[in-house]
Amino acid sequence: MSDQDVEQSRAPIMEHLIELRKRLVISVAFLFVAAVGCYVVAEDIYQFLARPLALAYGDGQGRMILTAPQEAFFTYLKVALFGGVCVAFPVIAGQIWAFIAPGLYKNERNAFLPFLAATPILFLTGASLVYYLVMPMALDFFLSFQTSGGEDSLAIQLETRVSEYLGLVMTLILAFGLCFQLPVLLVLLARVGLMDSRKLRSGRKYAIVGIFAAAAILTPPDPISQIGLALPILVLYELSILLVARIERKQGYDPYASDDDDDEDEEPTDPLFDDDGDKKS
Repeated sequence: MSDQDVEQSRAPIMEHLIELRKRLVISVAFLFVAAVGCYVVAEDIYQFLARPLALAYGDGQGRMILTAPQEAFFTYLKVALFGGVCVAFPVIAGQIWAFIAPGLYKNERNAFLPFLAATPILFLTGASLVYYLVMPMALDFFLSFQTSGGEDSLAIQLETRVSEYLGLVMTLILAFGLCFQLPVLLVLLARVGLMDSRKLRSGRKYAIVGIFAAAAILTPPDPISQIGLALPILVLYELSILLVARIERKQGYDPYASDDDDDEDEEPTDPLFDDDGDKKS
């Protein structure tokens, strides 16, 4: 390869890197602005996130504590960053789309657009599942270990740290929201030919193990949170198989045809004659 060919191949790479930097700058800038805006209303976001715990405690019976002077300030910073990520998520997804869209054909761009629109909807669905179902059930489970005590025993009273509780609920919301993107990821992989319904079906047992392992890592060590994340992801995995199979039918692609075609193309061998046509001894 000549020096001129090297320079010509280097130019498109530099253009892609410049475009990538532009998209990253826009995403980070919008995330920063959204986080600053969320810090202004951090108290309202905190009250919203603390509502499941307040309902689990009952009317005016519970409280959260601080164990360091700076804990409240840093907690509000985390809340602001969390709110900024949620607000900026559609914009970040749009910037990713703007980066990869020029490399796609028009029909491919039209095929990807519905999945791009489904991304924030799935994220909101996962976050809502945490807030309205998983967290109330998990908190009721944790609070059930409280005891009132007696003459010969001490009471067990839950005193929740602000940072620990908010860290838990924000982690769960982000984990559920991102895990609910599984159908979009698998369908996009199928669109570019890296995945098909046969591979998804044959890998189901490995997917089940991986999903429960991921749920055990991403959630607190209680069965309610782990099962609450694993079961919806399994349902989404099965839904992804159906969506990928539907796409294959529309494209006229049979994932099982490749093995059959290979068998049909292979010429049968005669046990009495060798490749040259001579009779075997």
